[in-house]
Amino acid sequence: MNERLRLILPSMLLAILLPVSSLKADEFQSLFDGSTLTGWKALDMRYWSVRDGAITGESTPEIPCTSNQFLVWQGGDVADFELKLKFRATGNGCNTGVQFRSEIDPKGLAVGYQADIYQSGPYLGGVCDEQHKRDGEELLTANGTKTVIDPSGKRTVTALDGEVTMKPQGEWNDYHITAQGQHITLRINGRVSSELIDQEEGHYDLKGILGLQLRSGRPMTVQFKDIFLKPL
Repeated sequence: MNERLRLILPSMLLAILLPVSSLKADEFQSLFDGSTLTGWKALDMRYWSVRDGAITGESTPEIPCTSNQFLVWQGGDVADFELKLKFRATGNGCNTGVQFRSEIDPKGLAVGYQADIYQSGPYLGGVCDEQHKRDGEELLTANGTKTVIDPSGKRTVTALDGEVTMKPQGEWNDYHITAQGQHITLRINGRVSSELIDQEEGHYDLKGILGLQLRSGRPMTVQFKDIFLKPL
């Protein structure tokens, strides 16, 4: 190792591990170094690795996924923020997601908001309420809609400019998540997929963990890369 690289490496590692409280407001900073899972942790790490320069979650017939798995960023809770990343998925309906403003229960399951990923339809680019399931409805706002939930839980839904779609299998998709106060906006591949204004008493979340999901069920592979967070 040359002297210049030896001096640079500690500062690179520090940047990866910076807690959210030390990230500069209004500046995007990388949460993934492209080669290791430094700064990320799951209850069961067997499902997680780095492949193709991306965080990779995978279930197989030999290592089946019987309950949802979550790889959690160890930099602390997120509150108001923007998050940009790239994703792609194969198998199991491409059913996965990005967990935010959530908590992890004793069984390792995430509880809270999820920016959903699915092969198509209402769940792709929608906001789910992972594990809460308010009145049996886990999908808080669907692909192509804006939903306002008032303090009593009443929902008012209006249409946006059509549903978003994923790129052909194998290609990378862009996810852009913005959460500011009770207003959440999701964008996929540059288009707004859904908006949520969540005012429901006892249910809305203003801060919590950031994590990546591997969905239980049939074998699948999901990958995430170019993960950048900006506190607001």
